Amino acid sequence: MILAKIALGAVGTLAVATVYTFREGTIRVDVDEHRQGGSHVHFWVPAAAVPAALHFVPDDKLQEAADRAREALPIAEVVAEELEKYPNVEFVSVDSQEEHVKISVRDGKVYVDVRDHEDDVHVAVPVSTIRDVVESVANRKQTQ
Repeated sequence: MILAKIALGAVGTLAVATVYTFREGTIRVDVDEHRQGGSHVHFWVPAAAVPAALHFVPDDKLQEAADRAREALPIAEVVAEELEKYPNVEFVSVDSQEEHVKISVRDGKVYVDVRDHEDDVHVAVPVSTIRDVVESVANRKQTQ
């Protein structure tokens, strides 16, 4: 009986930790190269992991990123804030015989989809994660 309670507690804790970790959604990256020996890379990362990982970036590297992004940061901050106001919108759509490119926001995520004769690339990032990263870099710039 005691083992059942311990197991139930462990499973419950794992379930809560999983829900907490994935509460902001996932970042998805899929890359398929359509050639002999081409790479196929597919990974999903909890979006909450990215802002947490920024705490482990050395100060000098984060400062370097802030310095490089200095001119673009004000624009990036506005874009990150404004993206949240557009839950479902298509920003770019290019369809030709050679390629297909689509950049959109759907259900709180920015999607970038690119297909051509050689590659398929699909990236999905929650808008909230973009905002968090931009704010972290901008705040780092302000504290120096």
